[in-house]
Amino acid sequence: MNNKVLLIISDGVRPDAIGAVTGKKDFSLRLLQSSYYTMNARTVMPSVTLPCHMSLFHSVPPERHGIMTNTYVPQVRPVKGLFEVLRAAGKNAGIVYDWEELRDLGRPDSIGNGIYMSGHIYDYNNTCVKLTEKAIEYINECSPDFVFYYYGLTDAAGHGHGWMSDEYMSAVSKVSGCIEHMLDSISGYTVIFTADHGGHSRGHGSDIPEDMTIPIIISDPSLEQKELGAASILDIAPTVTDILGVSPDPEWEGKSLIR
Repeated sequence: MNNKVLLIISDGVRPDAIGAVTGKKDFSLRLLQSSYYTMNARTVMPSVTLPCHMSLFHSVPPERHGIMTNTYVPQVRPVKGLFEVLRAAGKNAGIVYDWEELRDLGRPDSIGNGIYMSGHIYDYNNTCVKLTEKAIEYINECSPDFVFYYYGLTDAAGHGHGWMSDEYMSAVSKVSGCIEHMLDSISGYTVIFTADHGGHSRGHGSDIPEDMTIPIIISDPSLEQKELGAASILDIAPTVTDILGVSPDPEWEGKSLIR
């Protein structure tokens, strides 16, 4: 297995949207060929972007990290997150994103490089493409041990036009193309693709399956395709540390998905 990890999150991507973009080249088909995967993983409640990301990076539910809305507040009883754990192990980590609230996922001194472009100001359609090019340049020049890449376009399309609408599916297709381009431009990384939550109508945040069900695809040339059993967004941070040969924080509640 590659000893570097690229974690890609497409905000609000439902599993039933993956592979459903007809007539388009779909990155998921390529990822699934050599992967451990599930299209039935669960996120956390509330199924809202920042709480879900905090749970992913800290491997604890929202009632432990205390973030219940898209406004960050310091943890009352801090749990070390993925960035802090990797930093302590001497690993170099970076983040590429277009939604500003994600800046608080790790302490500033734990993130080796941060590349940000506002999706609200420059439009998520533009940042989707421009940040992909910046990410490719950063990965090829710096070869970080871990990179987190966040796409906000799919969530913006869901809120603007409705989940599973033509506009939403077009956004899924565009993100797919950007990821395909990235995979063609870098090498040496195990790729983990997932979402923070799903969505229905023009929103999310409830405990219905459309909001709570997410895909997780762990792709590496050394893997034979295998469908995972029960899986949670809490399992992603322990999976990343397992791939990188780093011990997870003892406070984390998730498990590695490659064991």
